[in-house]
Formats: sequence, structure tokens, C-alpha cells
Amino acid sequence: MSELIVNGAVVADTFVRIAAVDDLAQLPVDQDVLAPLSVWQAMPERLIDRAGRRGLLLAPDADPTQAQPFFSRLDVIAVEFPSMVDGRGFSLAYLLRTRLGWRGELRAVGPLVRDQLQMLARVGFDAMSLREGQDLHAALSSLRDFSEPYQGSADEARPLFARASLESSHV
Repeated sequence: MSELIVNGAVVADTFVRIAAVDDLAQLPVDQDVLAPLSVWQAMPERLIDRAGRRGLLLAPDADPTQAQPFFSRLDVIAVEFPSMVDGRGFSLAYLLRTRLGWRGELRAVGPLVRDQLQMLARVGFDAMSLREGQDLHAALSSLRDFSEPYQGSADEARPLFARASLESSHV
């Protein structure tokens, strides 16, 4: 079983990714399932009726507003990063958290690396899988690489430059 980082800890990943509705027949009804948006749109009742946890997988070019009707039935939304240089998933996470109000687990999946973890967390991801072969326990320390944010993000921390200019204007 693979592992991922969730809320600052390394845990087992219990979700199985499926590509089509027919894949559900091969899984136990209590298996945690991560299905693409197209499956949710085609046959949502097949996923809703399952005993296991339910997840939705968003492609980097997906319209996140199309996932919103399923929010109340989801345990996790996973955003696909097809390569470590494809940054569209950062934007999707920010939109899901800030404009669409997703409060459940938000997972980054794909060949990500340690250096991306802090920014993934800043835009709203609380779960991350990394490229195969990465030491997740060692990668955890990267979430503390920087003590001050330098830009705004979904975590609502005031950027250092904004605090500095605000403080200097009150002198």
C-alpha cells in the first residue's frame, strides 16, 4: 500500500483509483474509491451507494465548478499533477478552497517533489503524494522551510511585505 502526507503526518493511502464505472464491480463495496469527474457525472449513484469513502479526481484542465454538486457526498477531492512542472493544480486548489468553499480533504497527486510541499499546503492542500522513491518522512520537514510567507495565498497568512509596509506606515 502506498503512503502520502496528510495534515503533516505520513499515512497509508487507502484509496483505489478507478478510470470508469465498470471498474467499481471489481472492488469490494467498502473499498475507498477515487473516481474522475467524468465517472461522477455519468453515474453518481454507483459511487454514492458505496460503503467506503468516496473521492473525486480532478484533471488539471477540469472546471472545478463542475465538482461542486458532489461536495456533500465526497470525503476527498484529489487534484492531478501530470508533471512536477505543471502548476495548474495550484490554481485549482486555490479556487476550491477560496471561491468554491471546499472544506474537506484536498489531495495533490502526481510526481511531486519535496520542494513543492510548502506551496501545496499554502494553496490549500492538506494531503500530498510524492513522486515514487521520495522519502515522505524526510519531506515533512520542508513544510517548515520558511517561517514567513512572501506572497498571499489560501492559508490567509499575511505576506511579509504587506506586514512590513503596514507597520512602516504607522511610524
